[in-house]
Amino acid sequence: MAIAELIPPVFIIVASFVLGACVGSFLNVIIYRLPVMLERQWQREAALIREEQLPEFSPLNLALPRSSCPHCGHSIAAVENIPLLSYFVLKGRCRHCSTRISARYPLVELLTAALSVAVVAQFGATVLSAGVLVFVWALVTLSFIDFDTQLLPDTITLPLLWAGVMFNMFTGFISLEESILGTVLGYLSLWSIYWLFKLTTGKEGMGHGDFKLLAMIGAFLGWKPIILVVLLSSSLGAIVGIWMILRSGNARSTQIPFGPYLAVAAVIVLFVRRTHELLPFS
Repeated sequence: MAIAELIPPVFIIVASFVLGACVGSFLNVIIYRLPVMLERQWQREAALIREEQLPEFSPLNLALPRSSCPHCGHSIAAVENIPLLSYFVLKGRCRHCSTRISARYPLVELLTAALSVAVVAQFGATVLSAGVLVFVWALVTLSFIDFDTQLLPDTITLPLLWAGVMFNMFTGFISLEESILGTVLGYLSLWSIYWLFKLTTGKEGMGHGDFKLLAMIGAFLGWKPIILVVLLSSSLGAIVGIWMILRSGNARSTQIPFGPYLAVAAVIVLFVRRTHELLPFS
């Protein structure tokens, strides 16, 4: 009997929720700091090219400095940084200056926890679940970074693309051939739409990061659901885009990041795949 079969299902679900909430707390750090770190790197590279003095920045990485209140600079103690719980105990305010804390922090933690529970409930406490969890966590991170900055960092998409191929090589979630074809089709499908739109209108309709994100999705899910992901994400994006344009009243100034819709579509397809055999999966 496998060890996982000896663990009560309730314990597995609770453990998945707690793990997801903790990971979500770290994802908040990545979502905020990674774009800043990349921007600093680009500024240094630009200064080198122009042979200018390198700009000086305070130390910043994913570990240091400790998280602090953006209003008063109060360093957040460990007891104030417990995922979900601390936010509600502190009533969503800084303990030092009482400035309101953005509700998005617990939202990311709750979303990551809920998705983690869904993955483990769907795939079991297995090595397969571990790979799917990494995939879903990456989608959450990329979605919020794209929403904030309209960037999809290569430092996440490219390593996860190769991780998806290796994941399928060793787990058999899908065949290696499907994974490789999914990577190629994922990239080329949006690349083709991009160039068709640009040659027709003279404008760029999306960023190159979207190509890499869909290639990453294809590496994990295979080539067969790519068209479904594109259609579903396009439909979601169109609905939200029309609502944003009507709300702002200015279509030209409305820029809509496509990454979050690709991510939502990928998660939907991932879970539907396990419950409906009519979808085009092997």
